[in-house]
Order: sequence, then structure tokens, then C-alpha cells
Amino acid sequence: MELDIIRETDKEVAELIEKELKRQQTTIELIASENFTSKAVMAACGSVLTNKYAEGKPYKRFYNGCENVDKIEELAQERAKKLFNAEHANVQPHSGAQANMAVFMYAVKPGDTVMGMDLSNGGHLSHGSPVNFSGLYFNIVSYGVNAQGEIDYNNVRELALKHKPKLIICGASNYSKIIDFKKFRDIADEVGALLLADIAHIAALVATGIHPSPFPYADFVTTTTHKTLRGPRGGIIMCKQEHAAGIDKAVFPGMQGGPLEHIIAGKAVALKEALSDDFKAYAKQVVLNAKALANSLMSEGLDIVGNGTDNHLMTLDLRKQKKTGKDIANILELVGITANKNTVPNDPQSPFITSGVRLGSPAVTTRGFKEEDMKEVGKIIAEAVKLSGTEDETKIKELRARSLKLCEKYPLYKD
Repeated sequence: MELDIIRETDKEVAELIEKELKRQQTTIELIASENFTSKAVMAACGSVLTNKYAEGKPYKRFYNGCENVDKIEELAQERAKKLFNAEHANVQPHSGAQANMAVFMYAVKPGDTVMGMDLSNGGHLSHGSPVNFSGLYFNIVSYGVNAQGEIDYNNVRELALKHKPKLIICGASNYSKIIDFKKFRDIADEVGALLLADIAHIAALVATGIHPSPFPYADFVTTTTHKTLRGPRGGIIMCKQEHAAGIDKAVFPGMQGGPLEHIIAGKAVALKEALSDDFKAYAKQVVLNAKALANSLMSEGLDIVGNGTDNHLMTLDLRKQKKTGKDIANILELVGITANKNTVPNDPQSPFITSGVRLGSPAVTTRGFKEEDMKEVGKIIAEAVKLSGTEDETKIKELRARSLKLCEKYPLYKD
């Protein structure tokens, strides 16, 4: 129905949306930062709320006519606080990077020292990459992972004692182990630093108790809503009450103007869904599926950074096969699996080529995949790695048929 409405006005856009729907329905989605929202979330995001300007906070707006969006945003705030046991929540950031930017704006000044995980070791652009605002305007000290793919907390402490950062960031965009938030808190206290926990990737696991929570250790907790939380694309900042007023001002007017109230409505719906027992079962299955995929890949002779995973993602290390992440991501797409190239620790390749591929289980778990399905996915990936560079179209078609069979087993947005 929605496509019919769009088609009446813009046939070109409608056709491209239809093609994207078909791509999602016929592809095994293993990009760890992607997921499939419910139809209710999508409907909220496409509602009349897109028409409303609402600069400011609920009940303290710079525009009239906000009585309904005030209540919706308040619902989103309260649900975020309940889900994560947070003291304060700001649901206005347009993305996780902007959520982090707001914390920077409040907590540190340009030129101050900030410590975060190196991008090539699993961190995020907004944790200090030199091409990002965080690296351009602040003095960044980066920590990484050891040969086992784990954070060396003793090394983190040594770096903190040496450089005395004002803000320490823990959390990652590609780290498959459990993060010890208490150890980060102890290090931060020792050097007098504030602590930011970026749980964009593990939010659902934290919310359901599968991964330890950064509360009450972190001063600030940021997350996206579109990864494991299965909501719309956007960000949330949670913090201790003592920082609430400063964080709110950093978001508006400090960093952005009018909030996207239609997206905030989508966040509210997703957060309600995340408070359900069904969502707890989903989060548990996400980890089971990730472990099954990692074990399947390793049983096929492939290397995984850290020899497995404790959460929803893993990195396939292709150095032994002398293959690149770029090439393998491309052949995986040919066989109906979407993933992204990613660096491995001490990667000899550039970030544009890489020696690894990041794989995640959130989206396929939403579709209904179970452990046995993930074993088959691992076998398809292993065969694709062997095929890379051979141009064997017959075998590629065979693998594509196997991946399509799995997709057809778990229909997406069919009813």
C-alpha cells in the first residue's frame, strides 16, 4: 500500500524501494550493525510526526503545538531509562556518532586528551579517528587489543597513567569479547577521568542482561537504536543525573536543531518492544547464532579473531588464505550474503582493502535463523572463500541457491 502511494507521485523512487525490499528478502544479512525493524517501527517513522518542528525539550519547546510530540518523546525517554536502568535519557541524537559528539561537547574542550579504542582494532570513528571530529579537535590516545583479540586492561591503565585523559571511552564497533566496565571505571577514577561507554553494538545484550551493564560505572552511556535494539536509525544518550542538564544543552542547542520526532516515535515503539519477554529470547538467540556461525567457520579451517565470540559479531581473519576482506565481501555478495570488509589487528592491508570481514547475527536472528541455519551459513562462506579468484560461475550459482533457500525458509515482510 505504501509503495502504491509513492508510485503515484514518484515511480522511480518506488521502483528502487521495491528493489531494495526484494534485495533484503533474498539476501542473508550479516552486517553486524544492521537489523530489520518491525512494521510498527517503520509506520511510526513514516507518520505525520515528520511534519512537526519541536526544538527544545518536552514541555519546554520553542514552538507551539507540541503537546502530542512532548508525550511521545517522554515515553521514549522513560522506556530507555527503564530498559537500561538509567538515571537520565536524551533520545534526540540523530545517530550514535552525534550522541558521542554531544558527550565530547559537554565533557571536554578542544585540545583535551581523550582515550579510546583504535579504529583498526575495533573502535569507532567517533572514538578518536583522525578523520573524524573526535580526532581533529582533541588529543587522542588510542588503545588496542592483544594477539588474542582482547583488551589488555593493564596496558589501558598504563596509557591512562601516562597521558592523564579527561575522558575515557570504552565500547567498540568490532569487538567480540565481554567488556569489563568496572575495570574501566577503576582506571578512570585513578586518573580523574570521566567515563563514556558506547554500547551501540551490544545495547540489546546489555538491556537483557546477556552482557554486563555499564551502569552504574559509566558517567555517560551512548547507543544507537538501529543495531541490536532493532529500532530506527538514531542515537540515545544516557547519563547520571548530575550530567543531565549539560548533556541536554549539548544536544540542543549545542549540536543539532529540531529533533526528528517521527524517528523518536519509532524509538519509543522499539524500546517498548525491547521491554518484552520475546525480545529477551531474541537477544539470547543472537548470541547463540553468532557462536554457531563462529564455530562453523573455524571447523571449516577459517580463522576468527579471538578464536570465537562472546556477543553478536566476529571478524573473519583471511591472512592465512592470503585473501583480502574486499574480495571476500564482494564474492559473498555474489552468493547472497551481505557483510563488510574490516581490518584485523596489525592488518598489513589498508582500511580500504583489509584482511578481514566482519560478520554479525542480529538481522538473521530477527528473520528466525537458528543454530543449524548458521552452520550452513558458515559452510557457504567457507566455500565462497575458496572460490574467490577462480571466477567459477557454476559454483557461485550453487552457493547462491543455498543461501536463497535459507532466505525462503524465513520470509521477511511477507504478511
